[in-house]
Amino acid sequence: MNVNRIILIDDEDEVRLSISQTLELEGFDVLAFDGVEKALAHITPNLPGIVITDFKMPRVDGLEALIRITSIDADLPVVIVTAHGDIPVAVKAMRDGAYDFMEKTADPEQLIGIARRALDMRKLVLENRELRRELDSSGELERQIIGKNPAMENLRKLVLNLADTDVDVLLVGETGTGKEIAARCLHDYGQREKKPFVALNCGALAESVIESELFGHEAGAFTGASKRRIGKIEYAAGGTLFLDEIESMPPTVQVRMLRVLQERTLERVGGNVSVPVDIRIIAASKVDLREAVNGGTFREDLLYRLQVAQVTLPPLRDRIDDAPLLFCHFVDGASVRYHRPVPQIDEDKIQDLMNQTWPGNVRELRNAAERFVLGLGEPDGVSNVMCDGDDVGKTLNERLACFERATISAALRDQGGRVGEAAAALGLPRKTLYLRMQKHGLNREDFS
Repeated sequence: MNVNRIILIDDEDEVRLSISQTLELEGFDVLAFDGVEKALAHITPNLPGIVITDFKMPRVDGLEALIRITSIDADLPVVIVTAHGDIPVAVKAMRDGAYDFMEKTADPEQLIGIARRALDMRKLVLENRELRRELDSSGELERQIIGKNPAMENLRKLVLNLADTDVDVLLVGETGTGKEIAARCLHDYGQREKKPFVALNCGALAESVIESELFGHEAGAFTGASKRRIGKIEYAAGGTLFLDEIESMPPTVQVRMLRVLQERTLERVGGNVSVPVDIRIIAASKVDLREAVNGGTFREDLLYRLQVAQVTLPPLRDRIDDAPLLFCHFVDGASVRYHRPVPQIDEDKIQDLMNQTWPGNVRELRNAAERFVLGLGEPDGVSNVMCDGDDVGKTLNERLACFERATISAALRDQGGRVGEAAAALGLPRKTLYLRMQKHGLNREDFS
């Protein structure tokens, strides 16, 4: 974005010419006027530039000019120049919204420096507006599956194409790529939109529980089953059942799930009656299910049933150009949620977003946006401590903290974010692991 224009207002011909020449020699695009009324016709809400105005002028002085200009665009930088060096006037101008204030007798380099800083600020404001304009002008689906990258445009087309069909869908993508959002859109934009959308994370339930959660049970099916319970499949009747982390589904449950997919019937645990079910199934996996089949942990026939329509969600690193747009979206949401003002996202921040690999994908980016709004920075200041041999200058406590964080992260990753299993693998009480996770800013959701 080229932000290089300076609108100069001064009623003295010689001064106006002198300032114009000084600025033009520095490469600025200058439009000079001898009065505020003429200049106002060239000031627009998204002017790619700034205003420099004299203070002492006939008819309309600098303070009145400031009011009129900022009524057009409150974020437009206005620099007031005066020959009088009046400190009270300077204070009032700044309180009324002036970007800066300087004397006409000042060194030209001071004016050039102020102009450059004001233009940099204006560029930042306009870039933030453009990001938000892209979000606001997007259609409903674009506000849910966000991104301008061609991969995301193709994803939206594929979701719309599949939404109004009854085909079962397999969503594949790394942790944090937005698989549940895609599943929700497949439901919301289809013919089942007014029926239930029921989500179940297969990796979050123990093998002894997941069967009852999915299929329900009859009274007396097992100890504690005092009455009939309807499972998630029946509860989703007429709608959509979303099975996240289906790679974690136990083999015995996979067999029963295959029958549901083939025959659209189920038997409750402890029951003998086949119950017809009208549902659409959307499954999601963060691993390659073909490799899981080869490893003997996933049924090949179940994969074939799920893989009629497969949708792959790209990792954020493969569409890194979408990071600023997503970050802006999450910053706006966090500002509303936490009742905080929306902070400006400067060029350094945007460049930092583009330079990261985001192993946690969009979920990690959202967490970063929330910390940005809260002014927290990186959790505990520990995450930037290197553990790959770059220990020069690190204290023993820093090295130990780094090792502990890396070890806990590895355990959570191996167990798919399941804290109980990770605690057992580390030989720690569950409560102790939670406390250490909190210390290092680790969230189970980032590993699930």
